Amino acid sequence: MKRILAIDYGNKRTGIAVTDPSQIIASGLTTVRTHDLFTFLTEYLAKEQVESIVVGEPKNLDNTPTHGTLPALEFIKRLKVKFPDMPIYRVDERFTSKMAFQAMIDGGLKKKDRQNKGTVDMVSAAIILQSFMEMKKSGNLPNQV
Repeated sequence: MKRILAIDYGNKRTGIAVTDPSQIIASGLTTVRTHDLFTFLTEYLAKEQVESIVVGEPKNLDNTPTHGTLPALEFIKRLKVKFPDMPIYRVDERFTSKMAFQAMIDGGLKKKDRQNKGTVDMVSAAIILQSFMEMKKSGNLPNQV
């Protein structure tokens, strides 16, 4: 099988998570500067087999766009141009940063490590990916973009 890659897109930095090749476990991979994101993705996709890319879609509690929604949607447009044959999905990312922070506390990360926003972004990407994997398992995939 191929991996699934998830992206928690941000204006300054972007969290990346991937599955194992059997698509059983979602793990944080890294955080990259958003400026370097396409370089990273090009290199990663050249060396790893990836089945699809999942991008977190920021939304407010009332389902309206946030300040991060438009940049994420613009990123998805560029992603589709750069990798036209790659299936791309959007997944609601509400609460992922809070869930990531709580997961880090529950996992015993020290306060100093929890303050690293890059770590929060990477764990958020893993939560987005886990959510997608659960949707896929239940047969309730979001529409491809």
